[in-house]
Amino acid sequence: MYPAPKRFLAYSFLLSFSAVWLRAHDAVYLPAFEVAGRESSLHGEASSASQGFVGADELQLSLGEGSGGLLEAVPGMVATQHSGSGKGNQYFLRGFNLDHGTDFAVSVDGMPVNIASHGHGQGYADLNFLIPEMVSMVSYLKGPYYSMVGDFSSAGSASLQLRDLVERDFAEVGIGEYGQQRFVSGVSRELAGGDSLFGLELENNDGPWDLDENLRKRNGFFRYSKGNYDQKFSLTFMGYDSSWTATDQIPEREVESGRLSDFGFVDPTVGGRTSRYSLSANWKRDRGHVRTFATAYGIHYDMNLWSNFTYFLDDEEDGDQFEQADRRQTYGLSLGKVFYYQELWGKQVNHTVILQGRWDEIDKLGLYKTRERSRLEAVREDAASVVSTALAYEATLDWTARLRSQVGMRWDRVDGEVQAIGGLASRKAGDDIVSPKANLIFTQNDAFEWYASFGEAFHSNDVRGMVDGADPLAGSQGSELGLRYQIPGKLNASLAVWDLDLDSELLYVGDAGTNEISGASERNGVDVAVYAALSGNLSMDLDYTWSDARYRDAAAGEAFIPGVVEEKLGLGAVYRFGEDYDVSLRYRYFGGRPLDEAGSVFSESSETVSLQVAGRLSDWEWTAQLSNLFDSRDPDISYYYESRLPGEPSGGVADIHSHVMKPRRLQLTLRRLF
Repeated sequence: MYPAPKRFLAYSFLLSFSAVWLRAHDAVYLPAFEVAGRESSLHGEASSASQGFVGADELQLSLGEGSGGLLEAVPGMVATQHSGSGKGNQYFLRGFNLDHGTDFAVSVDGMPVNIASHGHGQGYADLNFLIPEMVSMVSYLKGPYYSMVGDFSSAGSASLQLRDLVERDFAEVGIGEYGQQRFVSGVSRELAGGDSLFGLELENNDGPWDLDENLRKRNGFFRYSKGNYDQKFSLTFMGYDSSWTATDQIPEREVESGRLSDFGFVDPTVGGRTSRYSLSANWKRDRGHVRTFATAYGIHYDMNLWSNFTYFLDDEEDGDQFEQADRRQTYGLSLGKVFYYQELWGKQVNHTVILQGRWDEIDKLGLYKTRERSRLEAVREDAASVVSTALAYEATLDWTARLRSQVGMRWDRVDGEVQAIGGLASRKAGDDIVSPKANLIFTQNDAFEWYASFGEAFHSNDVRGMVDGADPLAGSQGSELGLRYQIPGKLNASLAVWDLDLDSELLYVGDAGTNEISGASERNGVDVAVYAALSGNLSMDLDYTWSDARYRDAAAGEAFIPGVVEEKLGLGAVYRFGEDYDVSLRYRYFGGRPLDEAGSVFSESSETVSLQVAGRLSDWEWTAQLSNLFDSRDPDISYYYESRLPGEPSGGVADIHSHVMKPRRLQLTLRRLF
């Protein structure tokens, strides 16, 4: 059943009038933002060919879905969903099936998003707590070559920067097919000599599935900032709460037989609920040639997730549904200094040093056998504590006007303690790792810049696996040769040829409560990214990636790494009709994935096209977005494993289980500017 649209719209317009009331009291006229993005030059600033940033205007035109879709601004990144809109996205990059973020580090204004020893998966990165309209920029670093990034960064990292204010207050209502309803607003005010920004997002969505998703998502945002270029302070609160019913991947044998539609389901009671509340502070000060900066944060997080991937394989009577629970508080502090324009061996050098600490106090990590969301027994239930500390140093030295180097070293330590609730005495484990980094940059002329990069990184493993004897930290080593070509204001193009080796892919399997050793691996590939402003009205972008990923010491014929995307192509075009109208078109392709170690089973490839038309008239803005323009039924994600439905053999049936992408759908938004 769709949520009552009249009530939703009534609440939306009530909130809109609240924004008008705020606008009428102590109104402040704010300056326009300086627009920056992929057209900006990185010559003399970038340390590799695999880094860049995407500005707010480009993010609005990227046509990614939801907060997780923001990461698709990273060239080569694929973000999919297989278990409801409230769950963290599944990510693919550089020959990795990153699950929900194990080897890709994400932060928001210096506050880490990846969750260590998470109840569902190590490094879980759920961006649903973000209101996309509050994000001003996405900066990305692909590869392990950067000293300021630590845990979960073997494939790369992304940093999302938040707005201090909006240029004009706004209230927006969006409606779409399949019960989609969304309200979002942003209001800026002068406060105590600084700026404040209030944001609110309400979303209801049933989705196209035979079983209504019944998503209820609520996001609140407040930010206070004060200062100028020399010194600045900001304090940010974010609150998020959501609940949903999931339609997981389904067996293809049921779709082919006609017993299930492409949008069908097996277990009607899977889904989840999540809440996240955070308070973070950022401060920086520039004095002379020294910048001092600090970040502090506190996060409360609570999640319950119900899943059933094998149906009646393990338990023919009660079924295989299970619940994963995670409740924790996370605290962190980061302190750093940058010393600009120093001298070493008669050359100019910049020094950066940073000290980081993080403490996860986990009240409950639970894995339960359930039926229709009712707990039947606890498979495992723990309390835990994880403490991470790091010290990093980096030096950027200008050898000549054209040649510079960036060399760094990072030390990380992770310590964990696990106490089984009502069970064994606590157990402890810990380890540290040193990660060297190096980049060499040669600026040939105003058009060409060349890069050679090397680095080591790691991901930590789940603390429950650590105390059971698993290696606490799994290291990686990567290298890259790259080229960047630019015509300022018109063209930015980059090419990178890279390789990456992982010493071990020891992971805690949250679905089963056990450790799994997947062995050492090696990956190599090519990344191409192009942004071109073809005229004053037309711009286009392209990103293409190819990668090859294999287990290094696997038995003959068992070297494929299941689930990795070997090839991805993204194309986009934006045409502006004067200042008031624009049209954007995006195409995304990602190739078939091996689904077993032998490479005997592959998923289908996936293609989708999306179109958006936007217009402005005085104080009103509108958009019409048509997603999946050609109504593709390609899978968003696929797995190969054994499952059992009633009446099937006790040993189950090995089959591909897929989650189809959403069908063609229209979404309309109307925004009022104040």
